[in-house]
This record gives sequence, structure tokens and C-alpha cells, in this order.
Amino acid sequence: MCIEARSVNRVRVLPRSQAGISLIELIMFIVIVSIGVVGILTVFNLTVQKSADPQVRKQMLAIAEALLEEVEFKPFTFCDPTDPNAGLATTLSSAQCTGGTNGPNDESKLPLGPEAGETRATYDNVSDYNGFSLATVSDINGLNPITGYSATISVTQQQLEASIPLDASLRITVTVTHGSDSLSLSGYRLRYAPRSLP
Repeated sequence: MCIEARSVNRVRVLPRSQAGISLIELIMFIVIVSIGVVGILTVFNLTVQKSADPQVRKQMLAIAEALLEEVEFKPFTFCDPTDPNAGLATTLSSAQCTGGTNGPNDESKLPLGPEAGETRATYDNVSDYNGFSLATVSDINGLNPITGYSATISVTQQQLEASIPLDASLRITVTVTHGSDSLSLSGYRLRYAPRSLP
């Protein structure tokens, strides 16, 4: 005869003294969720702020390129282009300019810059742009202003190599500013056609 032994597992349910969550658990939950939300909002805020930066940088670069191109397309002659000797075949140095070397028509005379009475619209040589600045960027006639952007241009003599005379090469640097951000773009201009007039 076989006797079966059975064991019955009985679960004894104890009455709970409280139902729900405690105040401490609720406060901890609120603190943890708040920290997570603050972190996510901070990242979102930075992303939104920086999303406009590429557009601002592109606009600054476009302005700098346009101004650099404007300067580089001007003649780079020994004499001021209004000088009667500027385009003569015999003009091989600034000594042939009216007034001679360091005279009023010598475009290599330091400091570089415009002649008296010249404005952006009448600049006729690369060196005239040295020290030029725009509080508000606009086209060459002062029209179509782009608010919030300013620009400065410097033109300096820079000898690129020993075989090139110092006054035959210029470094042009355009700096565009928007708020606290700025962008500089540089280019070089060589005097490859010293008697070429517009």
C-alpha cells in the first residue's frame, strides 16, 4: 500500500498597514523627474540657440567674400589711376608718378589708404581700402544695408618671397562682425599688371 504525502502550500496574507506610496517616495519621484526634465530642456534650449549660428556664419562669410572680391578687382598700379602717367608704358615704378616716389599719386606710399576726398564709391586702387570700415554692411553705393553686421578692411604690404619686391604684393584682410562673433578672410593681390587701368 502506498501512502501519498501531500503538502499544501498555503499563503498567508498579512494585512497591510498602509496602501499607496509614502510621502518620501513621492518627493523622491518628483525630484528625479525634475532633474531629468531640466536636463532635457537645457539640451533643447542650446540646440535651438545654436541652430541659428550656421545661418549667421554663412551670412558673415558671404559678406567677407563680397568685400574681398570688391577690393581685389580694383587696379593695383604704381600711380593713382587718375595720374596721367599711370597707364604709360614707361611707368615701371612709382618714381614716374606725378610727384615722384612718396608723392601724392604714389599708391605704394605708407601708410596705405585713400587719397583726400575719396570715398568707397570712388576708390580706384586696392590700397585705398586700407582702414576702411562699415558700421552697417551695404553695397558699394550705400544701398541695401544688412543690419547687425559690421566690417573692417586692412591692406598691408607683405613680401611673399624674396624675388617679389615688398611693394608688389598686398595682403587684404576683411573682418566681419555680428554681435560678439567675428570672421576674418584674407587674400593676396600681386602687381602683375602695373599699368592696367579700368
